[in-house]
Amino acid sequence: QVQLVETGGGKVSPGGSLRLSCGTSGITFRFYFMAWYRQAPGKERDLVASIRANYATDYAESVKGRFAVSRDNNKKTLYLQMDDLKSEDTAVYYCYARLETKEHWGQGTQVTVSS
Repeated sequence: QVQLVETGGGKVSPGGSLRLSCGTSGITFRFYFMAWYRQAPGKERDLVASIRANYATDYAESVKGRFAVSRDNNKKTLYLQMDDLKSEDTAVYYCYARLETKEHWGQGTQVTVSS
C-alpha cells in the first residue's frame, strides 16, 4: 500500500516560514522523481518544486529564492522549506511521486499566509 503523508502546514504571517514534510511508504523512494504542487481556491494545481533521484532540483519562478526542496532517502521523506511567505502562497500543498508510469499523490496540507 503506497502512502504519501504531508505534514507541517498551518497558518503563518507574511514573511514567516514553514517546513513541509512528506513521509512515504510502499515505494522505492530513492528512485522516484518527487515534487510539491499547490492548489489555491478556484485555481489549477501547479508545480512548486521538484527533486529528481539524482538530487537535481527545479522551482516555479514565483518561489525561487524563497523555497527549498530536499529529500532524505534514508527516511523516505521529502521536504519543502518555505521562507518569506506571501499571501499568494496560500494553498493546499500536495506531495507527488513518479517513477516511469507510476504516480502517487498525498492528501494535501493547508498553508495559509495571513496577518
